[in-house]
Amino acid sequence: MMSDLWKTIQVHVGVTPDGIAGAMTARAVAMALGLHEALAGGQRIGPAGIALIKQHEGCRLSAYPDPGTGSAPWTIGYGSTTGVSPGMTITQAQADARLTVDLARFEAAVRTLCPVATQGQFDALVSLAFNIGEAALRDSTLRRLHVAGDHAGAAAQFQRWRFAAGRELPGLVRRRAAEQALYEGRA
Repeated sequence: MMSDLWKTIQVHVGVTPDGIAGAMTARAVAMALGLHEALAGGQRIGPAGIALIKQHEGCRLSAYPDPGTGSAPWTIGYGSTTGVSPGMTITQAQADARLTVDLARFEAAVRTLCPVATQGQFDALVSLAFNIGEAALRDSTLRRLHVAGDHAGAAAQFQRWRFAAGRELPGLVRRRAAEQALYEGRA
């Protein structure tokens, strides 16, 4: 059933209709939708996505344990976990530099995992990946639905990611609502 839909789409975008939503189909659909940045591999998080991450991560210049578990991974700056140890401190400039590096990592992951996305979708997906990690995004139903073109279904999945260590956290509820709104173009 879904392969028939993909075959129809492939015919309309000029790809050999095999019913598989692979890289060639994604590129052709992106071109048809005018998403040239996604094709160039250059899609980057926009100001709304960066603001969302900064707002929900906050900036702390002293290392702190994961809020969900109270232990590792240790975090610093705007949610950076790479090379962080208890007692570590950084400057604001170092926090900003870490954010730039971390954003590049998660942008690359989202470009690979979700090759066709509007700017709002891309920003929301980068924010989500920033918070849950690339592997969790890769294995998520949200990503599967997004790639299949079921954007309403994908948007509904954001709320499934509001738990840490089995507990619903109010901060994650707010963040997921903001990401979903951005994904749906309501923010």
